[in-house]
Amino acid sequence: MSQTFSAPEAYDIAAAVSPNDSVDLPRGQCKGLYIGATGNVEVNMADGQTVLFSAVPVGLLPVSVTRVLAGSTTATNIVALY
Repeated sequence: MSQTFSAPEAYDIAAAVSPNDSVDLPRGQCKGLYIGATGNVEVNMADGQTVLFSAVPVGLLPVSVTRVLAGSTTATNIVALY
């Protein structure tokens, strides 16, 4: 079974992300992440679980997260979208 995700029509706010293992995103839960350079992205999802997305390509990662963790995140130029 495949599942299709669609991005919201528009985001209101964009904020640069500094991956951090102990601090949530400054504006709280985001609607998605823009990945500017390919790599792994480890996050705390909105429901509290920790997930590692491997080899994320440049572009939109449509996930609702509260924190981007530094430990395993190798992607760079990450922007939180609200």
